[in-house]
Amino acid sequence: MVKRISWGYFIGTILVVSTTIGMVWFYKQFLIELPNINEIYNPPRLSTRILDRKGKQLFKFYDEENRSWTSIDRIPQSLINATIAIEDKEFYRHHGISIKGMAQAMLYNFRKSNDQTPRGGSTITQQLVKNVYFTSEKTWQRKIKEAILAVVLETKLTKKEILERYFNQVAYGGETYGVQEAALKYFGKNVWEISTAEATFLAGLPAAPSSYSPFGSNPEYANERRMQVINQMVNAGFIDERQAQQLRDEKIEIVEENKTIQAPHFVFYIKDLLEKKYGFVNFGRLGLTVVTSLDSDTQKMAEEKVRSEVDKVRRLRISNGAAIVIDVKTGEILAMVGSKDYYSKEIDGKYNVTTALRQPGSSIKPINYLLALKNGMTLMSAIDDAPVTYFVKGQKPYSPNNYNGKYMGQVTLRTALANSLNVPSVKLLEKNGVNNMIDLAEKMGITTWTNRSRFGLALALGGGEVKMTELAQAYSVFANMGKKVELSSVLKINNYLGETIFEKRLEINEIVEPRYTFLINNVLSDNQARAAIFGLNSLLKIDGKTVAVKTGTTNNLKDNWCIGWSTSYLVAAWVGNNDSSPMSWVASGISGATPIWNQIMREMLLQKPNENWEMPYDVIRSNVCGKEELFATGTEKGVRCPPKTTPTPKP
Repeated sequence: MVKRISWGYFIGTILVVSTTIGMVWFYKQFLIELPNINEIYNPPRLSTRILDRKGKQLFKFYDEENRSWTSIDRIPQSLINATIAIEDKEFYRHHGISIKGMAQAMLYNFRKSNDQTPRGGSTITQQLVKNVYFTSEKTWQRKIKEAILAVVLETKLTKKEILERYFNQVAYGGETYGVQEAALKYFGKNVWEISTAEATFLAGLPAAPSSYSPFGSNPEYANERRMQVINQMVNAGFIDERQAQQLRDEKIEIVEENKTIQAPHFVFYIKDLLEKKYGFVNFGRLGLTVVTSLDSDTQKMAEEKVRSEVDKVRRLRISNGAAIVIDVKTGEILAMVGSKDYYSKEIDGKYNVTTALRQPGSSIKPINYLLALKNGMTLMSAIDDAPVTYFVKGQKPYSPNNYNGKYMGQVTLRTALANSLNVPSVKLLEKNGVNNMIDLAEKMGITTWTNRSRFGLALALGGGEVKMTELAQAYSVFANMGKKVELSSVLKINNYLGETIFEKRLEINEIVEPRYTFLINNVLSDNQARAAIFGLNSLLKIDGKTVAVKTGTTNNLKDNWCIGWSTSYLVAAWVGNNDSSPMSWVASGISGATPIWNQIMREMLLQKPNENWEMPYDVIRSNVCGKEELFATGTEKGVRCPPKTTPTPKP
């Protein structure tokens, strides 16, 4: 007997099968490829800010999205209320999606005129989901996924946490994301400083940032949108009509965007350090706050001095200049002027001379003389300033000449160094040894002489390229009486939550005994000793201040330097041409880099009392051979006095 199947059973089976197929289809379409909801805990792309030592912003690095994270506690309640009023009045009552909101949006869009902007029915939670997990594509499949994730998200985060992420995620126009950057962009102030009227403006932007932008083709739309926000705040019960009218009457001032970069050479020097020294990859997304050593006032002053002085000597075929200012006690870079004009295409202004390889000329001599003192010579040791030629197999004969083409005969080390005589310096290096000078220079901070086979006795006159930053590091050892305080430019790094992840620590190592650096400082601050070449009133002297200073000009007139230091500051200056074409003329101590150095150093020392280096206990002042001189204790006994000559009687 054949069993008959009832219609009810048949229809039930069809329904079960259809439901199963539908569920499988729904799972494959919407659930299997849903983004991981836990990604909500990952920070978004956040801009990295570079600040000077006082907190002034120098520049901001970001990758497509300019965003800074701000906690909900710092966002004004007026902005929260305005945003909820215009975007999602049911925010505190729904669980991710709002049926009422969607229905009202559909009704509005059905009735709207062509010139009105369509209204979406998405809740704030849905908008957050869209910004975190999806692109801007508009499909019904994405909307369903968005709704699913919004419901799930409401089970993971509190309303307060959702608002915080929303305010830090959404776009407010162009590359500006998040309320903090929006407040800075439109009002030039932090979001926690904005007024209620300004809050109503910001709240209206996320729905259509391009349309409502005050910088767009229809800036009047921005104000119309603000009026809508105010009306919705009344409807939501956040303000009454009297308060609303006050907000309508209040004028808000939109500021012009200022995207200029402050201290550009320094900023990109910091960028390089963040990547290479501190290991931050893609730091334009990390939301770091980098507090640097730069002092903006010092930077502006140094920029002006470089620009002004270079303009004065254009006739000498000098097109560019650079300078660096160091706090020698801390090693901190206070100013870095890489060229006279970063934006100049004529001189390739982006080229940073302070980190470039340039020949130092005679400015390198103090290292050679320091080595001679360490090797037992004294400032009274005699050296012959007379013509000499060196013959090295496979090379052309080398005959050094003095800057002025003249010779002074037998001179002391004090006279030779103070007057920057070339021939004695070369003879001194022959005695010291080239490799020994390189060893000492590397301990002091110069890293660019690695291929030692390149260098010969010409190293005594600046034949080896250096970086200004490293020359400043090396000579700060003189300023610190033999101690090397590591050069630094980053004081502190905070992550986007404000937690400190790096803080500078002072790194100090003794490189040279204080007595030898004191003697070098004494010579290079002795205006009387250098008078034979520079005169008594050169720009190497700063009245009333004790400052050691050394100039340098390459034989081919491609580089001109002046570097000097006190107990507090070191200033290095350079002039020349980026392409290494020679200058027509430059006189150390009169023109070129020296006026730049003089003016910057004067400004740095203006408000400080005169400071002297304290004479070490093992340095004595002694009268030897009828002359008074400073000696490292004990070395005065080795001085040989020249024989006394008896005058030949006249016939």
